Amino acid sequence: MAGAHSVEDIKLASGRLRGSLLQSLADPVTGALREDDQTLIKYHGSYQQDDRDVREERRLAKLEPAYSFMIRTRTPGGTVSPQQWLKLDAIATTYAERGLRITTRQAFQFHGVIKTELKPTMQAINAALVDTLAACGDVNRNVAVAANPLQSQAHAAVHAQAAALSEHLLPNTRAYYEIWLDEQRVAGSGEEEEPIYGQAYLPRKFKIGFAIPPYNDVDVFAQDLGYIAILDDAGELLGYNVTVGGGMGATHGDPETYPRLGNVIGFVTPDQVIAVGEAVVTAQRDHGNRAVRKRARLKYTIDDHGLDWFRSEVERRAGVALAPARPFGFLHNGDRFGWADGEDGRAHLTLRIPAGRIVDGESADGAQVRHLSGLREIAQLLEAEGDGAQFRMTPNQNLTIAGIAPALRERVDALVAQYGLDGYRQASALRRNALACVALPTCGLAMAEAERYLPAFVGQVEALLDRHGIADAPIHLRISGCPNGCSRPYLGEIALVGKAPGRYNLMLGADHRGQRLNTLYRENIAEAEILAALDPLLAGYAAQRQPEEGFGDYLVRSATVAIAAHNARPSIPIEVHS
Repeated sequence: MAGAHSVEDIKLASGRLRGSLLQSLADPVTGALREDDQTLIKYHGSYQQDDRDVREERRLAKLEPAYSFMIRTRTPGGTVSPQQWLKLDAIATTYAERGLRITTRQAFQFHGVIKTELKPTMQAINAALVDTLAACGDVNRNVAVAANPLQSQAHAAVHAQAAALSEHLLPNTRAYYEIWLDEQRVAGSGEEEEPIYGQAYLPRKFKIGFAIPPYNDVDVFAQDLGYIAILDDAGELLGYNVTVGGGMGATHGDPETYPRLGNVIGFVTPDQVIAVGEAVVTAQRDHGNRAVRKRARLKYTIDDHGLDWFRSEVERRAGVALAPARPFGFLHNGDRFGWADGEDGRAHLTLRIPAGRIVDGESADGAQVRHLSGLREIAQLLEAEGDGAQFRMTPNQNLTIAGIAPALRERVDALVAQYGLDGYRQASALRRNALACVALPTCGLAMAEAERYLPAFVGQVEALLDRHGIADAPIHLRISGCPNGCSRPYLGEIALVGKAPGRYNLMLGADHRGQRLNTLYRENIAEAEILAALDPLLAGYAAQRQPEEGFGDYLVRSATVAIAAHNARPSIPIEVHS
């Protein structure tokens, strides 16, 4: 509910996402929007938030909360040019707080934008040839794409396919352009045809990811709709295995909600991607649960109606007969740090960005950093001499500087070292792979800390690993401030899911390929209990692990945790309807 109206009512009465946003923005009395408009602005790429660190202090002073807005970009595949990077950097330093932040969906987030500066910020983002339309809300959101592949040509083909699908699935309304870019409203505005989304858009948010084996950095099985690229021996794109029904969100204490891995339902050729994507989206539009929002994601639609039914519905709508799935295999779902050579002679450099936060000043772990300035100087170099170089945000909150010409490699590496961006070289494997959502103080859903707690908790686990002689074990650790799962915690070998301030559910047993969910090991415990639970498990892993065996795989093999069969997906689909 938002105010007295349900979200479905607000969407239907919004005039195609216009509502009273213009009036809310013009109201000088409050830093907030009207309640219904707080729902609608999400479709424009923004959330209203307030600083929870000072909420009680302001209440006692009889002041309204310290309202501000988070703005999220729509950047399919997380790719921007050096010129765009510089413009987005300038926006962050002019209008936002806490620098630039890379999300797990390969978008930028700007935090702390006040209401009176919302429109100038939106206009500046658009001037960078980036937009925020449909970055949030009950629509298809930013399309995630493998960020750092070995095959440069294959990545370009997959990225182009993903960008085309993203454009195809955009809302048709002109509301965004009228409200933020001063487009003249014409007769009939508010009644535009929405051939894909209809009058009420989707029942809930919708996420799409494109993976390129052998790397599953997008966590393709966590997506509502996934495309797993199938390449021939020469690296040419043949098509995609299609997955449906993934999703991370859940509600504590409600067994009707749960994380779920997507199912592989078949293979499509590149020319069938858009038709199948639209069919999946419209099937969810028409059959998703609009009565109970927490049961409205595609995963529940599939479980309620059956996977065979859903596959048939997609084939009928798309006019496509899905072919049998092709064999594929994933090695891991993390990033490959450092330098990698592309097949075109150019190089890719992946940098670790802790929790995705790019700042000058104090980082989350208390260190003084100049990462924003360093990347600005690298962008200036590439703008002047880079000849097609790109910045690619990864789905693991890191950054790949891609397409670097051989003549620039040494200069880029020198700037990386000068500005302390080479932390991936010294960081433990645990620290390199760790993810956290924003959580407190700005996320209204957060029950516990995540981004701000990550450095301290990683340090505690590193001490345990060092004690047991496995300091560089490549364990995937994820922290989420609530069960909604923005940091994809249910795919962490070790994960903390916020339950209350300073208290978490400890989840264990996922693999390092993104193909198995973890399971609850201890509920609602504090740091001392978490570390006490992990200590003997890490000791057992150190003593009994097999060659190349991951921590999550050891926990399952040793029957420390039990994983239900439906919580895992094989690399090579033997029974695609499993």
